[in-house]
Amino acid sequence: MRHAITIQLTDEARTRLKKLIRSKRASVRLVERSRIVLLAAQGKQDIEIAGELGITRQKAARWRKRYAEQGLSGIEKDAYRSGRIPKISSRKKSQIIRKTTTETPVGATHWSTRSMAKATGVSPATVARIWRANGLKPHLVKTFKVSNDPKFEEKLEDIVGLYLNPPEHAMVFSVDEKSQIQALDRTQKTLPIVKGRAGTMTHDYKRNGTTTLFAAMNTVDGTVMGKCTRGHKTEEWIRFLNQIDRTTDPNLDIHIICDNYCTHKCERAQKWQKRHKRFHFHFTPTSASWLNMIERFFRDLTVNRLKRGVFVSVASLIDAINEYLAVHNTNPKPYIWTKKARDILEKVKRARARLDKLHSA
Repeated sequence: MRHAITIQLTDEARTRLKKLIRSKRASVRLVERSRIVLLAAQGKQDIEIAGELGITRQKAARWRKRYAEQGLSGIEKDAYRSGRIPKISSRKKSQIIRKTTTETPVGATHWSTRSMAKATGVSPATVARIWRANGLKPHLVKTFKVSNDPKFEEKLEDIVGLYLNPPEHAMVFSVDEKSQIQALDRTQKTLPIVKGRAGTMTHDYKRNGTTTLFAAMNTVDGTVMGKCTRGHKTEEWIRFLNQIDRTTDPNLDIHIICDNYCTHKCERAQKWQKRHKRFHFHFTPTSASWLNMIERFFRDLTVNRLKRGVFVSVASLIDAINEYLAVHNTNPKPYIWTKKARDILEKVKRARARLDKLHSA
């Protein structure tokens, strides 16, 4: 008859094993292994241990042998396992990544999981898993525009300087117009949000006219003055500048940050500027409207008030905009500009270098 390996425990080892069995932090597997060793030390055979603990004889024999060879360290850590052999080779993964980033399918602009699976001979789930692991999202595309203004650096430093270090005895306004705001009415009544269902509105609408909002944000305190007009021509621009002139302290200089729109730079606007010496205009670089802080306010206005609004007339649209301005100005919070000019410039330089490399390829 074949006898199992004899286990002899020192007092220290026995105490350690009993402590592991009583521990609330020890894993179930470690507790079970400790019980096997303690029972083996009592002279019990593997078949007896298996019956008492409800395990297989082979399992009892394995941990008896492991303890005999390695001691406590042998049962406290698992042996290294190589794991299952992957079904998808690294070569196939590289092929999927290469095709995703350098090729497009016939008759389409981008890959889907199904089209890539068909092209590479794997399942759509496998493609999705590889894309997810490598941060690839072919169905998404982001837009960008790098300014080619020859005076980009000069204008950038000028405007960022106004944000970070506004001049003394002066007011800085970020100014622009949000044109062609539509007064949209829905063809059927909008249903409110209720428990278990989101608010709903019809996909189609009625156009009841448009308005243009001229707005000027005080970059220091965040207050916004606005004026709704029929259009956005030079006449309306000058009227809005006159409004700024009337409602601000005449002893302070006024710095206006605005874009290169022709209305802002035409001959009549230049003549107005010559007559109003305290006004100083700072134009953003071309294709860099993101540098104008008022654009952030326009985004908030669209999301919070206009996008879901129902307007039966232009007058109701204007009332809604004026109400939003009034509520905003009761507790204004300025947008804090954090990026320094040199950081932005470095990012733009990298983008230009990348574009030049792609164009030359």
